[in-house]
Amino acid sequence: METPKEYSGTLTSMELVNPHSYMHFDVAGPDGKPFAMRCEMRAATLIKRSGWTTDMFVPGTHVVIEGHPHRDDPHSCYLESFTLGGKTVDRNDQFTSSNAPKPPPRAATLPSGEPNITGDWAIEQGVLTVPPSGGRGDIVPKSVRDAYAKGEITIEQIRARNPPAARPQYTAEGEAASKAFRMWSPEDNPRLQCKPTSIILDWTFDWPINRITQATRDGEKVIDIDYGLYSFMRRIHMTDKHPASITPSNTGHSIGHWEGTTLVVDTVGFTPGVLQPPTRTSDKMHIVERFTLASDNNSIKREYTVEDPVYLAAPLKGSDTVFVSDVPFEKQQCKELTPEFSPR
Repeated sequence: METPKEYSGTLTSMELVNPHSYMHFDVAGPDGKPFAMRCEMRAATLIKRSGWTTDMFVPGTHVVIEGHPHRDDPHSCYLESFTLGGKTVDRNDQFTSSNAPKPPPRAATLPSGEPNITGDWAIEQGVLTVPPSGGRGDIVPKSVRDAYAKGEITIEQIRARNPPAARPQYTAEGEAASKAFRMWSPEDNPRLQCKPTSIILDWTFDWPINRITQATRDGEKVIDIDYGLYSFMRRIHMTDKHPASITPSNTGHSIGHWEGTTLVVDTVGFTPGVLQPPTRTSDKMHIVERFTLASDNNSIKREYTVEDPVYLAAPLKGSDTVFVSDVPFEKQQCKELTPEFSPR
């Protein structure tokens, strides 16, 4: 429903979970009795990176919400803004400073001499910012927030700095599969079931905080990556060959080696799945990633090439950059509460 509606009631609880957080509150029903409501908000990873905490939401407090009623469920809505304790907050508001201190110096290498990529990493956060012309504002990278607010840079200039990723070139089978893909079906879209999508999408989708750990396990050098959106782990074996027998999985089997400050990772052994909606993948998929540590040791650029002879007519290439996170990694609970997606 497009027309927003105002709700006034008593806050009962706040669930900061992925893929969507929910504010729970009671309003007076038609019969005068408490009528339970829940309004959808952004993912916990996004909200926490914006400085939101559960301490802000005290049960029993009066709350006024502007939101869009759910088309089928009278107990649900999509929250746009709320007023709590006399303060009105937009769903995209930021409670951390855009002038956060720079991260402390990082050691460039480990004691072993290998480049040091151990730590918590995240894509640059997008924050709601209103330009001098007014309006509801735009989501812009945190680093240019002040410049955009002052009119020193336009939204067109910002978008030109971050061009969209290349579109996949499909085989006939890939084209048919993409057209048949149901974006909002839990059966087709893994994230609607609280499941990881792929090592490509989940590295940056919804601004997660990921943790990289370089270690020796059972005598073998490995690099473990914990993906922050759905809390799943991937291991990179620092060797030059895949084993003869691989148990297929969503994350595949990864081997890596260093080329200077670049970690080159080769991954095979996938189960059929989804690369990024609506692109499907087969067990023939092969991914090569290059993680390059910047000279200041505070960012990592990933360049990737995806090949899948079943669904892709040409290799899919792309890149992204993550920075030392100003918020620590933590495993996130996933609980799908959207009425049409939640388990019945």
